This record gives sequence, structure tokens and C-alpha cells, in this order.
Amino acid sequence: MTRETIKRYYAAFNAGDAAGMLACVTEDVEHRVNQGAVRHGRALFAEFCAHMGVSYRERLEDMVIFVDPTGTRAAAEFTVQGEYLQTDPGLPAAHGQRYRLPAGAFFTLRDGRIARVSTFYNLADWVAQVSAPG
Repeated sequence: MTRETIKRYYAAFNAGDAAGMLACVTEDVEHRVNQGAVRHGRALFAEFCAHMGVSYRERLEDMVIFVDPTGTRAAAEFTVQGEYLQTDPGLPAAHGQRYRLPAGAFFTLRDGRIARVSTFYNLADWVAQVSAPG
């Protein structure tokens, strides 16, 4: 069940289906992103998804999912194939730059839904890629 929930979550991500992602998380989901504030609750997670859908076009590939024996903890490793569409405050200017970035996430699950997702990637690598000439 845990592996299937995470697969559903990332299938929705790749489809740009924020509602599908929200269906996979608990009402009190804890969302932790690299270099950012912790978001608590489905409403703040929905705001993040809406923002990401405007600023970035991303597809996660080479997905590998690991699940602990209890099914309450999991991790995923993947490659982000992305395009930077709209400038995010405090980051380099966007003009359709493409990037490829190794990343991963850790999960806690409760009652078949994601209660915590912590995503990690190398922000300096991303900045270098979107700042490179050409």
C-alpha cells in the first residue's frame, strides 16, 4: 500500500495534477522542502503546488522507491527534468531554462496517506544550471 501511495503521488506530480497529489496526503501533512520553510496542512501544500505549477514544469524520472518493513516510512530517489518558467523571488531570472537535477524525498505515512514529505536536492547545482549562459 505504501509503495502504491507514493507511486500515485508522483504519477499525479508528473501529470501536473495537484488535486491528485492532494488526495494522497493527510489533512495535517507536514511538507518540508530544501532551503525552505516547513508547511503544515493540506491548504498550504495546495498553495505550494499551485505556485510550482506556474513557475516550473517538472517531470520526475528514474524513480526508485524504498519502503521500511512497517510501511510507515519510505524514501524515493529520482531525477528532476525541469524547465524554469517564471522567476521565483530571490532566485535567478527565469526565461525557460532547462535543468536536470538528482533529488530525493523521505516520507511518513499514516492510514494509507502521506503525513510527511521532505524533499532534498542541491540548490547550488540548480542555481548554476539556470544561471549558465545559453
